[in-house]
Amino acid sequence: MGALAAALAIGLAALGAGIGNGLIVSKTVEGMARQPEQAGMMRVTMFIGVGLVEAIPIMAVVIAFIALFS
Repeated sequence: MGALAAALAIGLAALGAGIGNGLIVSKTVEGMARQPEQAGMMRVTMFIGVGLVEAIPIMAVVIAFIALFS
């Protein structure tokens, strides 16, 4: 049961992060196309957002290891 919980946690976290990253990048590119003079600031904000979104799957991996080995 722990292996199923670990696989489910990692899979759903990866799915959510993939969707979130796709939305972040697509909206950033759209914003850069509309206001090219703000491209530098948008890029920095995008990387911060992507980093925050990627923190969730890392936490899911930790939770999966706890579920797997406890």
